[in-house]
Amino acid sequence: MTSMLAPIGLPVPPAGAELTEVHRPPTIHAVCLDVDDTVIDFTGSARMALAELIGRDDLWPAWQRVTDEYSARAVSGELDHDTMRHARTKAFLADLGTLLDDEAVAVLEDRRLARMTGAWRLFADALPCLDWLRAAGFKIAAVTNASGPHQRARLAGLGLSRFFDSVVSAGELGAAKPDPVIFHAACAELDVTPAHTLHIGDRLDLDAVGARDAGLHGVWLDRTGADDVAPADVHVLETLADLPELLVSEFRTPTLTSASGVPAPRA
Repeated sequence: MTSMLAPIGLPVPPAGAELTEVHRPPTIHAVCLDVDDTVIDFTGSARMALAELIGRDDLWPAWQRVTDEYSARAVSGELDHDTMRHARTKAFLADLGTLLDDEAVAVLEDRRLARMTGAWRLFADALPCLDWLRAAGFKIAAVTNASGPHQRARLAGLGLSRFFDSVVSAGELGAAKPDPVIFHAACAELDVTPAHTLHIGDRLDLDAVGARDAGLHGVWLDRTGADDVAPADVHVLETLADLPELLVSEFRTPTLTSASGVPAPRA
């Protein structure tokens, strides 16, 4: 005889059997963030300083290409950071047909760096987000392809050091995003597993997809409305202000549930 408590044709579970949970959101214990162009408006200040140096603003893509080349040499240990800066600027100017000796290049590069440093600013959504993450009890790491000492100085100068339990840099580690090594190093620093860690950054390839491929939960911070299409298993946000809601609604957290709302920032 068919049970009246089960649809016709479906087996009736035996008495005392536990029902299988259909979906259980992953638990997040730690959040990793990229720094430049995620928390700090690096490109805005760097582009302005470069334009003042060369008197034009249309060569930013060329500057980025040369920077990527020389930054990779710094990460590999071939060049130290200051040597990289001067060699990069000398190569960039040479590509424009301006051949200068090392002393002249050093003066120009140091002037560019000082101007850029003086113009650094936080995105308006950065401080409220970091304050919320800390109030909510998450472990927090900065994961950056920039120089570790310079990135720590940048964070300290903008009053952000207090939020980060760790700063993991490509230059110090010898591996840059999207290499899984740098993401796993951050997890080790925070004493969490990749499966319980979320990483957010402004680069789809280096940050979001790189983190996902390393076993973390990748989030792409698309501030500019880029044309790139994110994979289905990568979350996309337009502002850090939406990160708390994402954590509460799509994940389980140590102290929060979807019913508990978000904690107020610390005074």
